[in-house]
Amino acid sequence: MAEEFVYRGCVIPKELYYDMDNQVWFRVNEDGTVTVGATDVGQARAGKIINIRIKKVGKKVPKGKPVASLESGKWTGPIPADIEGEVVERNEELFDNPELINDDPYGRGWIAKIKPTNLERDLKELLTGEDAVEAMRQYIEREDVNCGEERAQISKKFYK
Repeated sequence: MAEEFVYRGCVIPKELYYDMDNQVWFRVNEDGTVTVGATDVGQARAGKIINIRIKKVGKKVPKGKPVASLESGKWTGPIPADIEGEVVERNEELFDNPELINDDPYGRGWIAKIKPTNLERDLKELLTGEDAVEAMRQYIEREDVNCGEERAQISKKFYK
């Protein structure tokens, strides 16, 4: 099992790469692809995800441009591809169950897989390991996020 840090109920897996500003995570897979998803903090701040649009397989995604967009009751916004490349797979399950992003952001709630154009270059701009944990902890403090409380509110409001 990968090592993870939990702060204010927010899970932060240390092996992932993070875009802190947009609360997006990236996992480098054994086959050279990169999985993209929303962080636990990001899903908690957005609230219950009600809709998602994901670029089609085969679509090239320039660095920094959206690979997907999410919509919740209180937020609509992009999931930028900090890793430039081509969409090779998208999580089709999210079209019927977008709330998987709330329930399991690092597992079944992944969004897309990208075949990177220049992985080494793009990873240099992302945080991972202890640096990511510390930056996420600071973000959580600054934005006053509590994933446990947010998750409870989402469940109370929408899953009765």
